[in-house]
Amino acid sequence: MRDKAAWNNSVQRVTIIGSGVIGTSWAALFLAHDLHVVVHDVDPTSEERLRNGIDSIKPTLKALGLKTTNLYEKLRFDKELSTAVSQADLIQECGPDRVAFKRNLWAEIERYAPGSTIFVSSSSGITTKVQAGLLREPGRLLIGHPFNPPHLVPLVEVVPHSEALPQHVECLVNFYRAVGKTPICLRKEIPGFAANRLQTALLREAILLVKLGVVSVDEVDAIVTNSLGLRWAVDGPFRSLHLGGGAAGFEGYLKQFSRGLQLLWLHSALHPFYLGKSLKAKILDQIKSSFGRSSIQKLEGERDERQLAVLNALHPNKKDQQESTSRH
Repeated sequence: MRDKAAWNNSVQRVTIIGSGVIGTSWAALFLAHDLHVVVHDVDPTSEERLRNGIDSIKPTLKALGLKTTNLYEKLRFDKELSTAVSQADLIQECGPDRVAFKRNLWAEIERYAPGSTIFVSSSSGITTKVQAGLLREPGRLLIGHPFNPPHLVPLVEVVPHSEALPQHVECLVNFYRAVGKTPICLRKEIPGFAANRLQTALLREAILLVKLGVVSVDEVDAIVTNSLGLRWAVDGPFRSLHLGGGAAGFEGYLKQFSRGLQLLWLHSALHPFYLGKSLKAKILDQIKSSFGRSSIQKLEGERDERQLAVLNALHPNKKDQQESTSRH
């Protein structure tokens, strides 16, 4: 297997910067694939939080057919950045999405990391061009943006830039494939990348519908999970609309609905709105009413169980493949 060989030859030691939700999820996934993992975080409570988080993820890893025993054998926690990155083949940064923080962090990492180390940011929207402003070799930095939680949701957006090293891009794509991800390499850099821009467009309309009193938070969720979510999980937007056009396919869809689409887009453009205090309060009140009685851990467990069921239905042989890979 070409991807697995490329991974085995180049990436064995991963350093994760930050032990929040994303960092913990990445750590669990990498450990389940028998990688050496170093986690760096300056918060004094972060190591305990990380281990508790990985423990809560173990049932999902097992359901995916991944290793769950002796997960901590290859885990090291290091509060010193210089030693945390000193032997890394790849660094997966999961810190706050703040430009100044990331710029300064990468500049410091560059001082201590080996010259061959691949730098990867999990940022959900800050481009490498912005992040790499203080790097001597900006071509080392790439975006590897996951969808939460990375240990379960397959997508990871690999976002190269004009100075990106081609061998690093290829290695990163192969690495993500080898740990069970579905990497999509974007053809150009754009703020927010692709998946979040799609999500943000839908979220804007969801919030606006609640603001206008058309539907409640609960009803928006029910609408999406009982229509678009189900449809797009199987086919995605373009294939779905191609089927929606009947025998004429997408061309037939456009003939019938393009004018209506144009009017809706114009309506959205002419009615901007601000996510101010009163609107935030309205959304939060409904969120608390709908989900506030359940702990985040309980909601995460329910989410993982349901998403696993969807993934197993879409990819019935993937668990067997994961189990076979984890035994070798």
